[in-house]
Amino acid sequence: MIDIENTKVSNKFKNFQVNFGPQHPAAHGVLRLIADLDGEVVRKVDPHIGFLHRGTEKLIEYKNYEQALPYFDRLDYVSMMAQELAYSRAVEMLLNIDVPERGRVIRVLFSEITRLLNHLLAITTHALDVGALTPFLWGFEEREKLMEFYERVSGARLHSAYIRPGGVSQDLPAGLKEDIYTFVKQAYVRFDEISNLLSTNRIWLERLSLIGVIDTHYALNAGFTGVMLRSAGIKYDVRFSKPYEIYDRLNFSIITGHIGDCYDRFLIRLEEMYQSLLIIEQCLECLTPGAVTNGDLKFSRINRKLMKTSMEGIIHHFKLKTSGFFVPVGNIYTAVEAPKGEFGVFLYSNGSNKPYRCKIRAPGFFHLQGLDYVIADHFLSDLVTVIGSLDLVFGEVDR
Repeated sequence: MIDIENTKVSNKFKNFQVNFGPQHPAAHGVLRLIADLDGEVVRKVDPHIGFLHRGTEKLIEYKNYEQALPYFDRLDYVSMMAQELAYSRAVEMLLNIDVPERGRVIRVLFSEITRLLNHLLAITTHALDVGALTPFLWGFEEREKLMEFYERVSGARLHSAYIRPGGVSQDLPAGLKEDIYTFVKQAYVRFDEISNLLSTNRIWLERLSLIGVIDTHYALNAGFTGVMLRSAGIKYDVRFSKPYEIYDRLNFSIITGHIGDCYDRFLIRLEEMYQSLLIIEQCLECLTPGAVTNGDLKFSRINRKLMKTSMEGIIHHFKLKTSGFFVPVGNIYTAVEAPKGEFGVFLYSNGSNKPYRCKIRAPGFFHLQGLDYVIADHFLSDLVTVIGSLDLVFGEVDR
């Protein structure tokens, strides 16, 4: 028989730990979260990475500068050309070479096409996580058209290696300019459809509003950039704050939020797609005839006709493809406004044909670090919503 009066009942409760991922479909990559739950309320989240780790930065040290370029396609594999641009600009600054006007316009053109590719995926997969299937189907129909533009300039849908030190690998094929213009005109209607379906949807509003709120102070201290920082009301965009290529000559707006919640981040990405269409139109209008790459054959791809008819051409081709080019001693950090935030590349050259050190600043890595702060005291179901609003791709997080 139990003596009830003398029985000591412990008031100490231990939170229940669950593993979220690394195979969870809403984790957006091989992300493992160890979540401490108090009932259905998340008290703490401990992100574990390392399942995808490929040692990209170390591998680059063993490749020459041209061979290192394709690694940047494989980081955030939905923001390929934005990352190529950051690396190419870093190499160009070390070499002190210029890019011709047409090449710079094409770079910006495809940077904004890349932003559309990213945001279409971010918004529609976020909607899929929350329970809406239709935007996913609509968005990927538009992404297919943009992937075709990638394929027509580079021959590849994903890993394009199109933007290279000195310019771009080749000029736009015949008819592409007109096809991009046609896409832009019909895209406004398609984006309106996605906006109308989600923006005022009662379920979407309830799942995103006041969920995952980020305050200004924390966003700055945590190193947030891109949409994550702008949702907290901070007007920072590398294209505007530290213009590169031709962005200082273009007319576009920087979109900021007011609350810093998941719904703000959705609205910012949606409006940024309209701004990208505006930038693409301006690029098409100022696309004048001319060279697309620096004329120095020591750094740039050799014209096939020249290579087959000129002894100097074949020598330059052989040297470029075997030993690459040598970069003067120095170091540089350069950044671009990638779709997910500030993507930076630090290069240190010791005068050889290979980077002595390459350090990549991936925006998603910083955003993941803030997950514990953002999700605190939310429900487990909100964890899926918040991860979707972070727009994570693990190629860059776990590089």
